[in-house]
Amino acid sequence: MASWKTFAVAFCLATLSTANAAQCQATLDIAQTVANRLQSHYFNPSNGQYTGGSLWTDANTLEDLHNLMLARGTDEFSSVADTSFIGQSALNPNTNWQSILAGSNDDAGWIVLSLWKMADYKGSRGLDNSAYLSAASQIYDIISAQWDGTCGGGVWWSTAHTYKNAITNELFLLLSADGYLRNGNPTYLANANKVWAWIFSSGMRNSQGLFNDGLDSSTCANNGQTTWTYNQGVIASGLAALSVATGNTTLLDQAEITLDATIALLTAGTSILKESCDDALAGGPVCNQDQQIFKGIWTKHLQYYLDMAGSARVAKYTPFLGSQTSAAFHFGTDADNDVGSVWYAPNQGGSVFTPKTSASGLAAHVAAAKYGPC
Repeated sequence: MASWKTFAVAFCLATLSTANAAQCQATLDIAQTVANRLQSHYFNPSNGQYTGGSLWTDANTLEDLHNLMLARGTDEFSSVADTSFIGQSALNPNTNWQSILAGSNDDAGWIVLSLWKMADYKGSRGLDNSAYLSAASQIYDIISAQWDGTCGGGVWWSTAHTYKNAITNELFLLLSADGYLRNGNPTYLANANKVWAWIFSSGMRNSQGLFNDGLDSSTCANNGQTTWTYNQGVIASGLAALSVATGNTTLLDQAEITLDATIALLTAGTSILKESCDDALAGGPVCNQDQQIFKGIWTKHLQYYLDMAGSARVAKYTPFLGSQTSAAFHFGTDADNDVGSVWYAPNQGGSVFTPKTSASGLAAHVAAAKYGPC
């Protein structure tokens, strides 16, 4: 096998055109307006958390905020990382991450991604990011230790060991493959190959090409539960990172099976993402505190997928990303510049407005600024 340094060089060359893709300033300006509202209305600097958020959604919001600053080349929110609860925890060498994570292995994965994005921002500005990278490594090891042979492998959703699901293992794939590209640790690559082999054979991807939520705990078969959008996005970014790490481009084809199924099947006959809990009309279903951020995570991980998959794969997804940013702006955004939970149609009382829904919209705008039309 070629050395890690060889793959690192290949990664840089393969992604040069996409990593430096021209940003659409108009879309970034919309994203900036959403971010300004998020920080002024929801972020509480006294505790470093978003009012109405949760640990894992805060992690995504911080990731989105720093993704925006990296895209714009600006520093409006440069103090947020060290002010945030997650950043403060990383800066404290005595932090007990086991206690903070409270047994949640999927939350742990989101925090690693957040720490990495904040570290990327700091590194790009010549600032010390070592505490963030060290914390990410500690948390990665916590997740890795949750793998066992139940259902043939996989990481448990929580330390209660009651459920093996798609998102926890998709995150472990992404962390392992991207972590290998970052640090060259062969254990990370071995874990990435191991978890992808397990995911592929687990049966969690159904005949339509979409990932259901997880496995039945008694039979280890696909449990048939909801095909949430975020499950269809994180698998793509993980496979793209593994493709770069191994040189196996067929992994990109595997990713696009699910990306394309999302566009075909999770849009309710429109060109706009729609969760099963989304309803523009008042009195219908409402996405819960977790589900409100899922669509933005899909768009963000499509951005990450395209960052690594290369420019030849971009055009296929450009119109769809454009549709998401347009819908989030025209249908989803209210007079206060909050983005609501419903994008697929104008709000008729069914959309809810929270820091999670605004972070979701922010992610859609940033992804479209890079790879959507302008």
